Amino acid sequence: MPNTKSAIRRVRRVKKQTQINRIRKSKYKNAIKQMEQLLKSKEKDKDKAKKYFSKFQSILMQVAKSGVINKKTAARKISKISKKI
Repeated sequence: MPNTKSAIRRVRRVKKQTQINRIRKSKYKNAIKQMEQLLKSKEKDKDKAKKYFSKFQSILMQVAKSGVINKKTAARKISKISKKI
């Protein structure tokens, strides 16, 4: 248990930040799943994958910028997907 006022505030802040990070991480995972699904499907969806790629890239860089994942990890994922397209 936190003993000082600042430690109590810190616990509250960490709790809020954990929720925000969970949301960001799920956003990241959903983007990857959706992109993989678009790439596995027929040629019509490959065009959708090309259109979705810019949004996908944006989501990954936002998550990396916030520190939920490493920037190099995001860059690696983006590179790998761009080669598949």
